[in-house]
Amino acid sequence: MIQLNDVSVQFKNVTALQPTSLTFQQGQFVVLLGASGAGKSTLLRCLNLLREPDTGSIELAGLGALCNRKVLQQHRRQTGMIFQQHQLIRRHSALQNVLMGRLGYHSTLRTLFPLSGQEQAIALHSLERVGLLHKALSRVDQLSGGQQQRVGIARALAQQPHLILADEPVASLDPATADKILALLHRICKEDGISAVVSLHQVELAKRYADRIIGLAHGRVVFDGAPAALTPTHITELYEPKTLATGKPSERSTRVPFFSLNLANVED
Repeated sequence: MIQLNDVSVQFKNVTALQPTSLTFQQGQFVVLLGASGAGKSTLLRCLNLLREPDTGSIELAGLGALCNRKVLQQHRRQTGMIFQQHQLIRRHSALQNVLMGRLGYHSTLRTLFPLSGQEQAIALHSLERVGLLHKALSRVDQLSGGQQQRVGIARALAQQPHLILADEPVASLDPATADKILALLHRICKEDGISAVVSLHQVELAKRYADRIIGLAHGRVVFDGAPAALTPTHITELYEPKTLATGKPSERSTRVPFFSLNLANVED
């Protein structure tokens, strides 16, 4: 569905992503796994050009290269994005936030007017699928963190996407809520045939839900395969501290994987 050809990203003198070539298949639930600063978010944001690569190209099957403006516009319209910090308008209702997912289908002038009843029905159905129909008119700042992330998922669903990109969507949630949110996202993607690329720190969640794990360390891919093939040796390589010229480990790379508990029965 999406192919990366020698894509690399550099921030000033730091290489965030080494030259990388990957192919993402239609219908897969892919997890990008690794420590903080490994390059997961950079790679994820390249997939819809929220971060343009410094080298290489990104191509969509049947459409062409993302550097084409019309191709990029169509791709973004059909790509839902879920963020770690939700990126919701807190003073607006859950329904108003979910309706933001429909704006890509309209001109700038049209978005100044109320959206149609059909599109409001799409938004309400999206809220129903994440279990928040009863909170449709509630302000987002009155919702819990887990509920806010479900609003973010509903907003992505309102786009009727072919692809969902989720940038550490459960990093700010407690273990029980994180498991429930990821289970919800996984179920919806499988029901609708939506492809997903999700960046995570949590090894156990990745092994539980991924069809494919791509492990990154220090800006390069060090593992690409099925969850069952991920060994303790791979995990050590993903999370070992990066040694600097001083011989001291980098503080940015010392975050260890969080092994989530199985607390699925705990209510949000």
